[in-house]
Amino acid sequence: MFLGTHEPRLDEKGRLILPAKFREELASGLVITKGQERCLYVFPSAEFASITQTLRAAPVTAKSARDYMRVMFAGAHDEIPDRQGRITIPQGLRTYASLGKECVVIGANTRVEIWDAHSWREYLADREKGFAEVSEEVFPGLF
Repeated sequence: MFLGTHEPRLDEKGRLILPAKFREELASGLVITKGQERCLYVFPSAEFASITQTLRAAPVTAKSARDYMRVMFAGAHDEIPDRQGRITIPQGLRTYASLGKECVVIGANTRVEIWDAHSWREYLADREKGFAEVSEEVFPGLF
C-alpha cells in the first residue's frame, strides 16, 4: 500500500527520485502511464499485470473500453529504478501531466501518482472542502 505526499524534483534529464518508502515495492519494476486529472499513475509491475488481466475481459465492441485501453497502453512505459531510486519519465508523459521541476508524488493505495506541484495544489484545494463535508456514504458500509 502506498501512502503519503512527497515533493521530489524532476531533473533536467526527466528523472525523478522515488520516495524512499516506495522504493522497495517498486524496485523490481514498475509501469508509468497516463492517469485521470492529468496526473501519471505508477504501478508495481505485478499490479499492472493484474489490471491488464481485468481489462482483457472488456468487450472489444465497447468503444469506451477501446478508447480507454488505447490511451492507457499507448502511453505506458515500463521502468526499473536505478540504485538511487530514480526513474526516467518519458517526454510524452511529462507533457501529458504538465510536469515541471516541482512535482508531487502521492501514495494512492495500490498505485503512486505523480503530479505537477501547481496542478496538485489546485486539485487538492478544490477537493478538500468536499471531502471534509461528506455527509453520506461514498463507499457503503465503510464509514
